[in-house]
Amino acid sequence: MHRHFIIHKPYGYLSQFIYELKRKKRLLGELYDFPEGTMAIGRLDEDSEGLLLLTTDGKESERIRSKKVEKEYFVQVDGLITQEAIEKIRVGVEIGFNGTKYITKPCKANALEFVPDFGPRGKKIRDERHGPTSWASITVNEGKFRQVRKMTAAVGFPTLRLVRVRIGNVNLKNLQAGEVIEVENFQIES
Repeated sequence: MHRHFIIHKPYGYLSQFIYELKRKKRLLGELYDFPEGTMAIGRLDEDSEGLLLLTTDGKESERIRSKKVEKEYFVQVDGLITQEAIEKIRVGVEIGFNGTKYITKPCKANALEFVPDFGPRGKKIRDERHGPTSWASITVNEGKFRQVRKMTAAVGFPTLRLVRVRIGNVNLKNLQAGEVIEVENFQIES
């Protein structure tokens, strides 16, 4: 019988259970007593937050990581993002990946007219003295290394905060940072 979990990964945690390098890192196992064999479905880097799915079922993990399932991110960027930058993100931008250049696949992108209420982050981003910031929603079907961060930087708006809010039809909703819930099944729709 496989087990499945929905977690709001806080800032500063790795999306893994084992870290063998010498530097001390905060790992998912510190947040909950997960059963042996639990794996993160995809990853969020240490500086990213938000929705992370975990399972003991490798086949389910592979299905959800596929390009058929959308992943939506709310991104706080440096500056007031322009419609021109949003359009460039939508059609695809050139980023670096594994030492080669890559054009991202077309995606959904919109400037947000509101500031999402995720609560304070574990590490302060900055304050208004450093200039304005804005938020955008970016939905991708692919997941290259630090892709969304690279996409916003490529159009001149570096990412300051990145929060995954949706995978398929599963939403972060009101889960607080560090909160974990066990679910019977994901029922992820493409």
